[in-house]
Amino acid sequence: MIKRTEYYDDPTAPQPNTLVPAASAIIVDDDGAVLLHRRADSELWSIPGGGMEIGESIARTVAREVKEETGLDVAIERLVGIYSDPRFVVAYADGEVRQQFSICFSCRVVGGSLAASDESSEVRFFPSSEVAALPMGPGTRVRLRDFQEGGTTPVIA
Repeated sequence: MIKRTEYYDDPTAPQPNTLVPAASAIIVDDDGAVLLHRRADSELWSIPGGGMEIGESIARTVAREVKEETGLDVAIERLVGIYSDPRFVVAYADGEVRQQFSICFSCRVVGGSLAASDESSEVRFFPSSEVAALPMGPGTRVRLRDFQEGGTTPVIA
């Protein structure tokens, strides 16, 4: 059952009613394969990430979310971008509709074991040649593109 729907530049999208700070991570292994998880709430492939909780830093948010969704411990390497485009909204089955405000980091694995969770039905590294064919939301595609094209200057969108 779909519990989460992403909209980008869609005139039929519902109006946002919340703004939640969030963090996400792009993790690439030594062979250049990117870590993705299949979200349990949408069945789409995504980079790990989620909402910030009161009392935590954004760095702690990304580390916690990666651990919860993939089983891996990570360290931040660099900022990929800050995403706050009001044309991108996420609607949840409970009526919450979020305008995005997400900070995306490039991270490296420092421990843990790859594992699915109640938030992820599958977790695996994909060669870059396979990523384009995977079903995923527009937010994930934009972040992956920015990571691949990016240098040392973060994207502010």
